[in-house]
Amino acid sequence: MTTPSAEAGPRPVVVVVSADHADTLMSEFERYRRDYDITCASSAIEAIALLGRLRSEGHQVALIVTESELSDMNLLEALSAFRSIVPTARRVVGIHWSRFLQHSETLRPALQKGKFDTFLLIPRGPRDEEFHYAITELLSDWGATVAAPEVEVLRIISPALTPLTMSIRDFLERMGMPYRTYSPDSSAGRSALALWSADGNRIPADGTVVEVADAPGGAHTPVPTPLVHSLRGTADTVIAPASVRDVAEMLYGRPSDIELETIVDLAVVGAGPAGLAAAVYAASEGLSTVVIESEAVGGQAGTSSMIRNYLGFPRGISGMRLAQRARTQAVRFGARFFTGWPVESLVVEDSAAPYRLRTEGGEVCARSVLISTGVAYRRLGIADLEDLVGLGVHYGAAMSAAREMDGHDVFVVGGGNSAGQAAIHLARYARSVTIVVRRPDLTSTMSQYLVGEIAFNPRITVRGSSEVVDGGSAGHLEWITLRNRSTGAQERCAAAGLFLLLGASPHCDWLPDDVERDDDGFVLTGRDVSHDRWTGDVPPANLATSEPGLFAAGDIRAGSMKRVAAASGEGASVVPLVHTWLESLRQIQTS
Repeated sequence: MTTPSAEAGPRPVVVVVSADHADTLMSEFERYRRDYDITCASSAIEAIALLGRLRSEGHQVALIVTESELSDMNLLEALSAFRSIVPTARRVVGIHWSRFLQHSETLRPALQKGKFDTFLLIPRGPRDEEFHYAITELLSDWGATVAAPEVEVLRIISPALTPLTMSIRDFLERMGMPYRTYSPDSSAGRSALALWSADGNRIPADGTVVEVADAPGGAHTPVPTPLVHSLRGTADTVIAPASVRDVAEMLYGRPSDIELETIVDLAVVGAGPAGLAAAVYAASEGLSTVVIESEAVGGQAGTSSMIRNYLGFPRGISGMRLAQRARTQAVRFGARFFTGWPVESLVVEDSAAPYRLRTEGGEVCARSVLISTGVAYRRLGIADLEDLVGLGVHYGAAMSAAREMDGHDVFVVGGGNSAGQAAIHLARYARSVTIVVRRPDLTSTMSQYLVGEIAFNPRITVRGSSEVVDGGSAGHLEWITLRNRSTGAQERCAAAGLFLLLGASPHCDWLPDDVERDDDGFVLTGRDVSHDRWTGDVPPANLATSEPGLFAAGDIRAGSMKRVAAASGEGASVVPLVHTWLESLRQIQTS
């Protein structure tokens, strides 16, 4: 595993592969020269040699832009060779306008299988901003998932990648918060320690402690780890968090920040796609809106490395970026977010009175509530592996852990789209990625575009009719045991990472018993609500629960589609129902 580091290397490189249109392409990339080294190869063979040299010298290649026709090698063979050398680089095919119709049709099947990221028309004149919009998107995606951030908002001070350190890193990745990890004896670590000590802090009795030589306060000063140093605002803040929630509170506050007498129109519990869509539409229509999220904004969708079938994003978008854009949009309209605070209970006082949501950080009173808490990944239930969560074993995609898998063998358990996206992202770093699925193959549970991309990727294999039955090591995952469900045969495999995406368990134990749920614990809405809870012969609205003013949307709702677009649509569709409910409340209160 890699150790915490913060050393900046040479500038990342953009490689142009072109013979016939090199001057045009190099001219277009002049605008990026401040931040990237721009270099050109006139043939595929020359590009392969160049990429090999750049890799051996420690350069990061951010982007490869190649002409659609190469003189010395088939284009798809060249792209495959490029990826084998620098799998993290984004790959673009530039097509000259005279060949665009012909070549774009020929290349489309390869694009569908993920052999490259996009094809673009080579600019025919200045200010082709559509071309540069696509290039900037790809460079932004590379920068968010591969490169260390140039501008830090937070610093994590930790001597090793402990479970808490990994959890904090994963939270910050999902929140789109730029950070870097430093060792305690680095200059950044000593600076954070000095600030922490100057504030009169003392090491908790149960804290994890290391000693730093020549640190402020003594020759060998004990330091609690991890420390989190916030560089936001006019005054730096350093904390020794006991949990991710401490970091979330430092960054985003707590629900008790809302005045007790304030009653909001809508409280959204859960900031996945459904909750985010509801927050955007509710706030934009003038409803006072508060969103309470137990983990990071985006929910399970926020952990997806690349969602390629979401409407309006032809080159795909990461779940984190989609979630953070939606959050920014909702905040712009006036919605307030509190992150890291699970709702512990919901008190329903009476049909005309507000709901009361209780968290450890305070209470929120609301006239209506949307339940959009989504689902949690099911636990594997193997004690030795549960003990290694955060130490090579991860529930969900754990995007921050992908870089730690460089050169190792990793396993992804699950057959849904989230598992497929995680496997493709991990394959940029890991030596091999094995998808373990209980069914014979992926075709019945995963979108076809992902199945095709996985089949093409030489680093990914699929183990059908298989399950994980054991695993372990001392201190970090080193091996797992797979069992063939058809034959019963078992095989022990070396593994540095195990990513568990095991399907859905509803997350609504905090709801009162009066809120009806199905046998699996998902919230019932509309006609699925018991007939005796209807108003006469009229069932609740499609997204309304058995309690007036309480709605459900997204994966938590019984019968939902379990897709990002469907959840977003449900979240937006709740807002008219909230308006209707609020109007009925006003009528009750004035009668």
